[in-house]
Amino acid sequence: MSDIDVRVVQTSSLGDRSYLASDGRTAVVVDPQRDIDRVLALAGRLGVRITHVVETHLHNDYVSGGLALARLTGARYLVAADDDVDFDRVPVADGDAVTISDRMRLAVVATPGHTFHHLSYVLHGAGGPVGVFTGGSLLFGTTGRTDLLGKQHAHVLAEHQHASAHRLADLLPDGTQVWPTHGFGSFCSATQSDAPASTIGRERTANPALRLEANDFVAHTLDGLDAYPAYYAHMGARNAAGADLIDLTPVRPATPAELRTRVDAGEWVVDLRSRKAFAHRHLAGTLSFGLDGPMSTWLGWMAPWGAPITLLGESVEQVADAQRELARIGIDRPAATTAGTPEQWADDDPTRLGRLDTATFADLAAARAGAPPHGLPKPDVVLDVRMSNEWHASHIEGAVHVPLPDLPARLPDVPTGAVWVHCGSGYRAAAATSLLARTGRTAVHIDDSYTAAAEAGLTTVPGTDEETTA
Repeated sequence: MSDIDVRVVQTSSLGDRSYLASDGRTAVVVDPQRDIDRVLALAGRLGVRITHVVETHLHNDYVSGGLALARLTGARYLVAADDDVDFDRVPVADGDAVTISDRMRLAVVATPGHTFHHLSYVLHGAGGPVGVFTGGSLLFGTTGRTDLLGKQHAHVLAEHQHASAHRLADLLPDGTQVWPTHGFGSFCSATQSDAPASTIGRERTANPALRLEANDFVAHTLDGLDAYPAYYAHMGARNAAGADLIDLTPVRPATPAELRTRVDAGEWVVDLRSRKAFAHRHLAGTLSFGLDGPMSTWLGWMAPWGAPITLLGESVEQVADAQRELARIGIDRPAATTAGTPEQWADDDPTRLGRLDTATFADLAAARAGAPPHGLPKPDVVLDVRMSNEWHASHIEGAVHVPLPDLPARLPDVPTGAVWVHCGSGYRAAAATSLLARTGRTAVHIDDSYTAAAEAGLTTVPGTDEETTA
C-alpha cells in the first residue's frame, strides 16, 4: 500500500484534470491550470510544500499556471528539454529520474503523439511505480488527438501515439494508476473518457491504442477527429512564452447606458444565466452562454479573438466565476461586467427587453404536421448546430446544418423564414438562437435532447458527404 496521496484538481468547464501528489510533507503538481489559487489552497489544507511543478506538454486548450506557481513557491519547474520556451526551466527528457523526496520520485518517459515532445511521468513510491501522469497520451479508453499542431502532422503523430501507448503498457505493471490531463470534455482528446478512473491493466483491454494494430489505430483516430476551438491557436504560443500571474480582481460595473452602447455596437454582451432564464426575459441584443454549461469553450471559440466581451450575471459571484473560466483560456479581462436583472440592465425600459420562444422535438413534429403549438411560428427552416461528427451519425431529415462555431460568420447563409434551432441537449441551440434573434430573425429554441427527435416521430437519417448546408 503506497503512502503517497494523489489529489485531483478538476476543471470541469474545460474537461481537464491537474494533480497534486504528496508524501505528507512534500508535493509535486502536474499540469496546473492558470488559476493556481486552487492548488495553493489544497497544498495549504494538506500542510505540504510544493517543491516541483511539471508539465507533460505545452498545452493547447488552456493557459498553464505552471510558471507562475513555480515562481510563487520557489518550486523547480520541469518542462520538456526539446520544447522551445522563453523562460528558465529545468529541462527534462526521456530516461531522467527526478527525486521529489526520500519517498517519491518521478521517471520521465517520452510519449510523443499528442505533441512531438510530450512526456509522461511515472510516480514511484517506496514499493515501486504507483501511477503515471499521462497528460494527453494514454487517456481513459482513448488518447489525445494528434492534429493540434496542424493536419499535416496528424498521421505521423497518430503513429507516435500508438507506439507511446504500447511503451507505457510494456513498461508498467497492470496495477499502475493512469492519471491523464485530458479526456473529460476537453477537445484535446480524440474521444471522451469511458471511465472515471483507470489502470494500465484496464487500458490493455479498453483502449483502442492497445487493442488495434498501428495502421488500424491511425485510421480510427484520424477518422474520428472533428473541429476544435479556434482559441487553441493562441494557447501553445502563450504557454511557450510563459504566462504571468492571473488577475481575477473585479472589473468595474457597467451602467445601463454603457450596456446599450455596447449592444448597439454589436459587441459580445453575454448573459451568464441559465438558458431558461434567458428565454423568459433578457436584455435585447445579448447572447446566451449560461454558466451552467461549457461557457468558456463555446464563447472562446466563437467570439473574435481580442474582441471586447461584457459579462452579465445574476450575482457578483456568477460574474466572478465566468471571469475565472475565461482567464483560463487567455481572455484575461472582460471589457465590462454587471450583476442584476434584465430590468435593471434595461434601466426599466420594456422596449429593451426580449424573450425567446422555446419548444420540444414533439412541438417540432406537430408544427411540421401543420399544427404548431399556440404562439409558435411554422418552421420554415430547421437548423442543426451540432458538430459535423454528430450530424454525420444522424440528423433530422430536411434540416440545415451549420456547426455552432461557424454560425457567426454564416448568419447571412441561413435560409429566410422562421428558424427552429436544435443541438444535442439545448445549450448550443440557446447560443445559436440568441445570435439569430440579435439580427432580427424569428427563431425558436428547441430546448430538448436530440434523442427525443426520433421518439417524437421525426425522421432521422445518417449523414453523407453531401450534407444539407446553408
